[in-house]
Amino acid sequence: MTAPPDDASRIATGVPGLDSILGGGYAANRAHLLEGRPGSGKTTLALQFLLDGASRGERCLYITLSESRRELLNVAGRHGWSLDGIEVFELVPPELSLDPSQQQSLVHSSDLELGETVRLAIAEIDRIKPQRVVVDSLSEIRLLSQGSLRFRRQVLALRSYLLIHDTTALLLDDITAEQDDLNLHSLCHAVIRLEQLAPLYGGERRRLRVIKMRATAFRGGYHDFVIRRGGLSIFPRLVASEHGHPFPDERIGCGIAAFDALLGGGLDRGTSTMLLGPSGVGKSSSALAFVTSALKRGEHALILNFDEATNVLMRRARGLGMEIEPYCASGLLTVEQIDPAEISPGELAIRVRDAVERDDARIVLIDSLTGYHNAMPEEQYLLLHMHEILTYLNQQGVTTLLVLAQHGLVGPMSTPIDLTYLSDTIVLFRFFEAAGELRRAVSVVKKRVGPHESAIRELRIESGGLRVGEPLAAFRGVLTGVPTYDGDPDRLMAEQDMAEQDMADQNVAEWDGDERQ
Repeated sequence: MTAPPDDASRIATGVPGLDSILGGGYAANRAHLLEGRPGSGKTTLALQFLLDGASRGERCLYITLSESRRELLNVAGRHGWSLDGIEVFELVPPELSLDPSQQQSLVHSSDLELGETVRLAIAEIDRIKPQRVVVDSLSEIRLLSQGSLRFRRQVLALRSYLLIHDTTALLLDDITAEQDDLNLHSLCHAVIRLEQLAPLYGGERRRLRVIKMRATAFRGGYHDFVIRRGGLSIFPRLVASEHGHPFPDERIGCGIAAFDALLGGGLDRGTSTMLLGPSGVGKSSSALAFVTSALKRGEHALILNFDEATNVLMRRARGLGMEIEPYCASGLLTVEQIDPAEISPGELAIRVRDAVERDDARIVLIDSLTGYHNAMPEEQYLLLHMHEILTYLNQQGVTTLLVLAQHGLVGPMSTPIDLTYLSDTIVLFRFFEAAGELRRAVSVVKKRVGPHESAIRELRIESGGLRVGEPLAAFRGVLTGVPTYDGDPDRLMAEQDMAEQDMADQNVAEWDGDERQ
């Protein structure tokens, strides 16, 4: 004896992202348990399931023991939904509803015996013969049962009736009594738990986990989701091994010959590069040079900006001679200004994935990892999350630039997080003092793919862009911040004179520009 071929086939959940987590959707003609504390999003998720069914011409029924029809209509209205085509059957006292037209269908659940409550629900199912049903919530039946054995028998009777009539059901539970969880878990085909977390600062975080789904390979672990106007949006946990993609083996440069030479010809596609150094040393400006060079080649780019406003970024780029605003207008460049207190790691990963798969982004800049770290509640999870994102981007042939600010300005440095082992290339920036000036140095300390220079070069940030000088061969201890000059003192003075002349020329140019204006 075999089951019909379409028995327990997959049907859409109506929730973006949930179908892929469940291996295609809910199992048809089965009962699924949605559990979570009040406010976690169960009702909204259940309504999206029924709305999807109504849009397909299916008969849908919402049985409520806890909320009135008016409250459900209000929830739907706030999301921009209409419940036309969905039957709502209330098992709540009539004084909770202000709709006179619904008075005759209301039943006093508090005055009913448990068996009568379940029989009324079954009678409504028999009258409408729905294909999709939501029962909200089982906690009311649990209170009437006054015992786990009686509660289990009533839920089993309800589930068996739904199965006989080929109905796909969502059973909602507030998990107000933890001791009854296992009773429901063993009765239902699938168990999905929704959680709401409150960090010490920032917006609440919501996540979902599939605890059980019979005879189906589902994506385990926690998946972040948000509730906005329009319903739940779930962000399936990124698994990098599922997203391999062939790409050409080539190097890309930043347009600065000395900088590219320092990197052995440029950065390789499908690699991640960390730009490491104190604040203000030129990390973001150097990363922006690579992004601008990619845009000039006609490649799409994504900038995840944690640390500065978008208008400040545009103004800074303009001051360096990097006009990126036209690329934003044309859609070639996407700049996402991220608020770490309001975004979850899962949503951030989906934004990166959409930029790669939808917009074909070839270079991604995360500025900075310090802000990214603030979006993650625990450091150990940041390492795992970044590992998946970087592996995914590498397998897609995307060049990733990671900016990480170190603590301190001159002398010994420390980093808030250590992600150097995840990066294929590490570019180190330092301030150092020489000839009465605070100067900048840049070097490459690691590159997994191909050779690179071991030299330390001077970096200058000028109005026309970045300039990388010759190797600082006459200095010792540049990376300590207070180097020793071993070269010819006359040569040092010549360099100082040149610097002073450059400064004078720059002042004359600025004065001349002001006069013209």
